Amino acid sequence: MDLEKKIDLVKEVGEEIITEEELRILFETKKKPIAYDGFEPSGKIHIAQGILRAINVNKMTQAGCKFKLWVADWHAWANNKLDGDLDNIKKAGEYMIEVWNATGMDMKNVEVLWASDVMGDKEYWAKVMKIATNSTLKRTLRCSQIMGRSESDILQSSQIFYPCMQTADIFHLNVDIAQLGMDQRKVNVFARELAPKLGFKKPIAVHHHMLMGLTPISTGATGIEKAIEMKMSKSKPNSAIFMTDSENEVQKKMNKAYCPEKIVEDNPVLEYCKFIVFEKFKSFDLERPEKFGGNISFGSYSELETAFAKGTLHPMDLKQGTSKYINELLEPVRKHFEKNTKAKKLLEKINSFSV
Repeated sequence: MDLEKKIDLVKEVGEEIITEEELRILFETKKKPIAYDGFEPSGKIHIAQGILRAINVNKMTQAGCKFKLWVADWHAWANNKLDGDLDNIKKAGEYMIEVWNATGMDMKNVEVLWASDVMGDKEYWAKVMKIATNSTLKRTLRCSQIMGRSESDILQSSQIFYPCMQTADIFHLNVDIAQLGMDQRKVNVFARELAPKLGFKKPIAVHHHMLMGLTPISTGATGIEKAIEMKMSKSKPNSAIFMTDSENEVQKKMNKAYCPEKIVEDNPVLEYCKFIVFEKFKSFDLERPEKFGGNISFGSYSELETAFAKGTLHPMDLKQGTSKYINELLEPVRKHFEKNTKAKKLLEKINSFSV
């Protein structure tokens, strides 16, 4: 693959790239750059963490990257996920890996690594200490957003040093590209600021789009804060489609989704079409009775959006069509968790957790 195609693939993933010039130099000088994404195992996995993550990882590996998936189990423990039960957190991590295997992630070019495997390494903790001793508490707390917290929250001591750990992850994994969501932007910028001072590799940050939840928000937030408030969240089950939801559950959630007629902005159903459906299917085909306009097909997302904005595509038609395609993508995952004994037991365990 030539350089421009590699750059274009990464730009499809990154809503923001810091910086594109550095990315170009990286691809010109390194055959197999290392990209990474980290995640806290904390319960059921929704389509943003499942399907969308697989799409993004696959584009990065197609561009020639070696991808490291960092199972941040100790970080989830520090963040008091699943009531701080490390055994349950590990089970959640195993379950998430099963999901990615079933949803088509390019696992042959992905290395799965567990944070717990390096927690006995003095070199790792030396990096954490270097980061902590070269930053103020105020600067560290500005990264609280990465944990789903805010600077004004009352934090546990473990949550205060979490940003130092995540920054150390980047350096310890020898990362060229930190490919995480926009909600992780502050810690990636933190790592870029500290890297030259501490003698570590300065990571390129590629921040992917955060998929909206299905329910609207009523706050006056803007920018990244607005995106974070609107994102799909497992703590709000009605806002999220989970990777093992039944067909009926998907249809029911989609029918209730925020999708005002002719309104494109902040429309989650259109978002799912843009970032998931048209990434996996060549067209969006709808079967409708003649009295409602008959069958219709869209060959691109822009065609679909234009029709919706004009009112020639009704919200219920859009919802039904989107449900159909999402269910088609979820079916292999459902079957995997029905037929694979290990996966089935993991799902039963995850469903027993109170999140």
